[in-house]
Amino acid sequence: MRRTKDSWPLVSAAGCCDRIRPVAVTDPRSCAVHQPNLFPRLTTLAKIFTADVWVVLDDVQFNARDYQHRARLAPLGDPAAQRWLTVPVHRPRGRGSRIEELQLADPETSRRRVAQLVHQYYRRAPHWTSARAAVDEVLAALALTDRVADVAEVSTRALLAQLDWRGEVVRSSTLVTSDERSERLADLTEAVGAETYLCGRGGARYLDESPFAARGLTVRYPPQPDLAGLNGMRTLSALWAFAALGPDAVREQLSATVSV
Repeated sequence: MRRTKDSWPLVSAAGCCDRIRPVAVTDPRSCAVHQPNLFPRLTTLAKIFTADVWVVLDDVQFNARDYQHRARLAPLGDPAAQRWLTVPVHRPRGRGSRIEELQLADPETSRRRVAQLVHQYYRRAPHWTSARAAVDEVLAALALTDRVADVAEVSTRALLAQLDWRGEVVRSSTLVTSDERSERLADLTEAVGAETYLCGRGGARYLDESPFAARGLTVRYPPQPDLAGLNGMRTLSALWAFAALGPDAVREQLSATVSV
């Protein structure tokens, strides 16, 4: 997978509003489609890191039991002892609200909760500075927008920037696609000019590859990073790995996954 400096993701305090420059492509492009998650899990980050394009799936129905507005934190010495970090949300259309429509119910309370809990868990970590830098991006976003999708996207992009990821970010709400699940994913892959769709372990349970084959597209199932095999790591926010191991170690592990 070859990328160029021109594809660097622009993450700032107002990262949710930045324009992403096009990726200069020399190899066939791959894309990952995933909902915006607050401080995503390592497996989610690995899938996006492997891709040339991250399609932020923000025009699907919000699921309160998922990770769009919350993340799991854990003590450095016990990744399995997890606690939810949740930002309260307002669903303007009730249960039918899409992720892109979600609003923060109490932005100031959310800012305090994020700052206090992350500091409580990771302030003594060997790489606290790296984790804090990503958190600071999110705190700034919480002060600038009441859109949950924006805040979650910023949290992911902040971590990806520390990994030197140089891909492109596109929101599914800006594209026209089919309503059928696998057809939609194939439509999104084609719409962003990718030839390969990267499917995670969860998506593999329902994916129908025939819409991809009909378009001449490839489906690939990238392996899980080794760290995800640790007790509790599959549900834990990647913040734990950034704080405990540092971005360089995380990048090395994810790069090894890409090369498989």
